[in-house]
Amino acid sequence: MNRAHGFFAALGLSALGLAAGTAALADDISGAGATFPYPVYAKWAEAYKQQTGIGLNYQSIGSGGGIKQIEASTVTFGASDMPLMPQVLQQNGLVQWPMIIGGAIPVVNIPGISPGQMRLDGPTIAAIYLGDITRWNDPAIAKLNPGLKLPAMDIAPVYRSDGSGTNFLFTNFLSKVSPKFAQQVGSNTSVQWPVGLGAKGNEGVANQVKQTGGAIGYVEYAFVIQTHMTYARLRNAAGVYVTPSAASFQAAASHADWAHAPGFYEVLTNQPGPTSWPITGASFILMHRASHDRNEVAALKFFEWAYTRGQDLARQLDYVPIPPAVAQLVANEWQQSLQVDGRPIWPAQ
Repeated sequence: MNRAHGFFAALGLSALGLAAGTAALADDISGAGATFPYPVYAKWAEAYKQQTGIGLNYQSIGSGGGIKQIEASTVTFGASDMPLMPQVLQQNGLVQWPMIIGGAIPVVNIPGISPGQMRLDGPTIAAIYLGDITRWNDPAIAKLNPGLKLPAMDIAPVYRSDGSGTNFLFTNFLSKVSPKFAQQVGSNTSVQWPVGLGAKGNEGVANQVKQTGGAIGYVEYAFVIQTHMTYARLRNAAGVYVTPSAASFQAAASHADWAHAPGFYEVLTNQPGPTSWPITGASFILMHRASHDRNEVAALKFFEWAYTRGQDLARQLDYVPIPPAVAQLVANEWQQSLQVDGRPIWPAQ
């Protein structure tokens, strides 16, 4: 029998042993990286500590920082919204897997414009961030919004100044729909922006947009909901203007083929389908394939709990939980790949 087969069936036993099995560890679980999943990780951590007494110390510093910290072994796990390619994982002795799915959302601060009232498409947003469109009443924007009163107001683009998976998702989408953007800016966690104002983290971008008249930015959906920001509907690959929601993120994520993705490398931007949100992405966990960090066991128990008992908390924040079949693939990867002090650590004893 494949020992990973009991991932869900054995949950009751492993949950009973969570506190006893990890209480002997001196430190809380340490992680660092993406700000994109921070709201749900914080919610999970609060509930998990109440149930087990085990804490999670997660530094929301951006995907670039998370990758650097796990490579330097200063944390037990890193988190990134930009998946690392299989060859990079191999070079650095890392394993990655998807933990949660969500969406990056364009947000604006324009007098008289309500949430969901403005329509935008990728080429127009790319032109704004290239500095080619500079005022909100530009004919290109007006063409997308017939009947909407657009002010003769300067556009203030706001971008992520830190190494960021949200940057990666946003620039990856724009690079797919705008050849000029792909050539001049490209797709990465950090890029050289031609114009605009920089801000750190999803929190920083949200605050900068709210404080700046005429601003446009991009943030994870939980920040839109929690801070009541004005979002734009976005034209997807099927030519349909869609509203950001868990359902539209799920529609995009349904096209992922995790079982045949080496290293779970999947980028979910600009997916087909009439209801797909075009800037959808998974957030990934990174851990060392072989290490001496015994807190890796405690971390895996936390991730198992999140997969099996954290779904409702994720949905409350409009994230899309990883499907059980994909979680089982992840558990198989843990069993086959992760070792501490030369010994397999999953299933946890």
